[in-house]
Amino acid sequence: MSTTVSKRPFVVLDRDGTVITWHNYLSNPDQVELIPGAAASLRALSQLGLGLIIATNQSGIGRGYFDQFTLGQVHERLCSLLETEEVRLDGIYFCPHTPEEVCHCRKPEIGMLEEATSQVGLDPASSFVVGDNWSDIELGSRVGATTLLVRTGYGRQVEADPELKPDYVVDDITQAASVIEQLMKHKQGR
Repeated sequence: MSTTVSKRPFVVLDRDGTVITWHNYLSNPDQVELIPGAAASLRALSQLGLGLIIATNQSGIGRGYFDQFTLGQVHERLCSLLETEEVRLDGIYFCPHTPEEVCHCRKPEIGMLEEATSQVGLDPASSFVVGDNWSDIELGSRVGATTLLVRTGYGRQVEADPELKPDYVVDDITQAASVIEQLMKHKQGR
């Protein structure tokens, strides 16, 4: 007997450079540090009734720099920091493959969002994708989500690409949350 998960809007967040400070191939849980304002912003988004997931490319696994257990420790630390601030993620999805492996889950491919759709009821077309890289924006575009490029992490460099067309460009996760809140209020006619 299968259960159907009802669909609702989510905020799909990139991890490094969007929610936490960027470190090259982060594998040390002690280096996990929330970007200033991230916890309050995520809490505010959750209070709007939006689900929260992280979708992150982690090619460090495929390259042999760290394993899935170590990645799990990094994610436990991230969740612990957020829970201290009364924020709970609905899921963390990751791609362990290198770009050369040409998989279906590495952003901008949509595999992680397909998984989230079946597991937590993510409705891609009514959701928001927030990230600091072209792959985040392209992922959101492919599934019909509203895309927000943050200028933290790689965002300032990526913003200079004239081919990239995010729906919004914002300074950070705090400004992204503000834009999303305004869009939600407009959608609800408030």
